[in-house]
Amino acid sequence: MKTIKERKEEAKAYRKQTSRSDLGLWKVEPRRSAAVQLLLAQEETRVKELIPLRRERMAVSPFSFFRGSAVIQAHDLSISPGTGFYVQACGDAHISNFGIFASPERRLVFDINDFDETLPAPFEADVKRLAASIEICGRQRNFTKEQRADAVFAAAALYRKTMWECSDMGNMEIWYKHLDVEKLLENNTYVSDKKQLKLMHETISRALSKTSDKAFKKLTETVDGKIRIKSDPPLIVPIRDLFGEEKKRYAFRYNVDKALELYKESLPSDRKILIDQYEPVEMAHKVVGVGSVGRQAWILVMLGRENGDPLILQIKEAEKSVLEPYYGSSAYVKCGQRVVEGQRAIQTAGDILLGYVRFERSDGRVNDCYVRQLWDAKGSFDVDTISLEGYNGLSMMCAWTLAHAHAKTGDRHMIAAYLGKGEAFENAMVRYAYAYADQNEADYEMFLKL
Repeated sequence: MKTIKERKEEAKAYRKQTSRSDLGLWKVEPRRSAAVQLLLAQEETRVKELIPLRRERMAVSPFSFFRGSAVIQAHDLSISPGTGFYVQACGDAHISNFGIFASPERRLVFDINDFDETLPAPFEADVKRLAASIEICGRQRNFTKEQRADAVFAAAALYRKTMWECSDMGNMEIWYKHLDVEKLLENNTYVSDKKQLKLMHETISRALSKTSDKAFKKLTETVDGKIRIKSDPPLIVPIRDLFGEEKKRYAFRYNVDKALELYKESLPSDRKILIDQYEPVEMAHKVVGVGSVGRQAWILVMLGRENGDPLILQIKEAEKSVLEPYYGSSAYVKCGQRVVEGQRAIQTAGDILLGYVRFERSDGRVNDCYVRQLWDAKGSFDVDTISLEGYNGLSMMCAWTLAHAHAKTGDRHMIAAYLGKGEAFENAMVRYAYAYADQNEADYEMFLKL
């Protein structure tokens, strides 16, 4: 096995093949409209009735389009200069895919919160998506060109510096590091403005209130003594409305029971004991996200003590990662397992009920899915109204979190040595983010004409 010093020297030498400045290059290839067609290809596997809703959500702004078009940037990254330094990539590391949630110890942590596209890939695939999202978000908020460039530069600099810090740490020390949200606020880390601190405290309060109890009260009602999920089509459609015939409902429920047993097999033994104390009550199809609209997604209401102690699980379809055509197939045959194993590797403290299952649909097709709690003290920042300081602070928190995830799952010594201690990487990310934001706006205009 090569020593750390040897690996660092090898990484530095790699700059001759792909310089740090090269990472900032973006060049539009001929027949650009073909890239937008990748979105249409995704629609072939989506629920047809929900495709108009997906397009509607993506059409709101260039930023909402960017959020839903990871498949396009995955293609573009594959034809851009890159490195061979692989990590467990998030695959969709834009600024709105980071947020607050509760650790098993009930501490609020800041981390990545979306793993649908996770796959081993070069580290810069994630960093470029984050950098572009910071620029695009800043444009939506009408921040100046200089302000946006400063935010991208600072985020890239923190990523590089964090990677160097991790290179000096031991493996276990890195594994246990995390961003404790309450400590960040106590120390005014990343944010010091009183107004923005107040908004962050409000975000924390909302996160703490998002529990299964609250979701149960919001999403269910009691009719003739029975718990039912409220119908709100097309966003929430209970199975009683999807399958009018009683025979079909029973067949679906039978498949749900089978799926639950298979899901339990993906959990540690102590979590199986926990889930066995709950009884399924009702299920509904629920629309989620922006780019995810049209994928099969369900909520399952379960009760522990008769009509009390609720638990609501989300079962979401997992497809192949948008990165797979360019960086290799997943090591896992089941797409749900790919998502779960990637999330477990990346996150500091994940959902204790995270698991996966293959779910049989009403049309006889089989889908890979992953399972998690619907609400578990989850919170996100409103980027549509965020202040300049909040924008800068959020960008920095995302950058630190991404570097930490990459340091855990990749060769942190080689990545740090490649990035170096100058500002070449930061300047490259600023150039890339600006150029790709322009490209995103052009793609958005093409999308609106579909």
